[in-house]
Amino acid sequence: MDTTYNVKIWKTAVYRGKTKTTHTVRWELDGKEWRAPFSTKALADAFRSELVSATRRGEAFSLATGRPVSHQSGASAVNWYDFAVQFVDAQWHRTGGNNRKNTAKALMATTVALLRTPPSAFRPVDVRTALREYAFNTRRREDAPPEVAVILKWVERNTLTMAAWEDPAKVDDVLRAVGSKLDGTRAAASSVKRNRRILNVAMGYAVKHKVLRANPLPKGRGAAPKTSSAVDKRSLLNPEQAARLLGWVRRRPRGGQRLHAFFATLYYAGPRPEEVVAMKVADVRLPDESAVDQWCELLFHTAQPEVGKNWTDDGGIHEERGLKGRAADDTRVVPGHPSLTGILRQHIKAEGLTPGDLLFQGEKGSMLAGSVIRRAWRSARTDVLTPEEFASPLGKRVYDLRHTCLTNWLNDGIPPAQVAEWAGNSVPVLLAVYARSISGQLGDLKQRILARGDLPELPETG
Repeated sequence: MDTTYNVKIWKTAVYRGKTKTTHTVRWELDGKEWRAPFSTKALADAFRSELVSATRRGEAFSLATGRPVSHQSGASAVNWYDFAVQFVDAQWHRTGGNNRKNTAKALMATTVALLRTPPSAFRPVDVRTALREYAFNTRRREDAPPEVAVILKWVERNTLTMAAWEDPAKVDDVLRAVGSKLDGTRAAASSVKRNRRILNVAMGYAVKHKVLRANPLPKGRGAAPKTSSAVDKRSLLNPEQAARLLGWVRRRPRGGQRLHAFFATLYYAGPRPEEVVAMKVADVRLPDESAVDQWCELLFHTAQPEVGKNWTDDGGIHEERGLKGRAADDTRVVPGHPSLTGILRQHIKAEGLTPGDLLFQGEKGSMLAGSVIRRAWRSARTDVLTPEEFASPLGKRVYDLRHTCLTNWLNDGIPPAQVAEWAGNSVPVLLAVYARSISGQLGDLKQRILARGDLPELPETG
């Protein structure tokens, strides 16, 4: 704990404004001035008396908060690094792999901001890697290589105590750190918001365990940057663009037919990619080839997001979980366009798949890897799109196929409640994301408004 006995207490300053008078107690610790404003003289005198009494008792003052040690919570006795490790371990079994990864990134930036001195014996990148990949990874911490363990021991010795969170200036430093990229520029609003949300959970944990008296992070309007969940209309594909991209994938020499069926499922049925890779052949209900109605049905009940082997409990790359925003055993049935029916029927036959097999397989029957999916889509965009289109957001992410499908459904007049059910969203979320992308209905809407007629003509009164 950083403390000092070099204390000077000054005379209370009085500022008389137009509407109120402020009484400010001023004191100095090791040459640094501290201030505490009060609305009345009595409150200021009482606080100043406490400071004077502390100096007469020979009590140390905290350099982090400026207050006598007796005024502090238990924060000064707890090292931030130790607290952060304890918080990670408490959250580990409650959260999924992506959440664990994001928590580690946020705590890494926070820890670097709470170091007493910058690392001089280690490269900054090595310190960040040690924190992110080992210190804040419950499963890997004990397996840290010797060189990483040395870095973490240094970090533990050189991290401020939790009392730093009682210093508003230090809190501002931390928020700047988690809101910036490594080059010092502002991070994306969504990243800033996510990091602040993680820190709020950590501060709630500190309050619950009586390490801090209250959550020190700012709240209310302006506390976090505004973010928009609305889909970028520029990312949506028109039918001609989608046909060219999917056609290029189908002609790809290695695995083209399989990947074409995968992307077509996203385009025609609108599931999330992690739901598609988890599908079994039995989850597809195909009509007889002789049936008049060639619509198929797709059953979604599991998701397999790719989070990396370092962040799962079993060391696998994918993490099995239920559908997003649904109960653990919930399912979702989505109709498949007749064109998709033909594509999937041909895919299952060509691959020789049985009902218990994964519908879309990677090498040796394993789960289709995200790197393969992204690489194929990136190659398709490179070869098919014009340089201007490639540089734009048009179909930049595989997820944009889902966005395109859901937008098409809404533009075709399918009720939002039905689209939300097929998409696995709530209606409010669906409208927040896609309402701005609905088009092609303006003429009909104008006619409906005109059908109401205009104001009636009233007889003139003399």
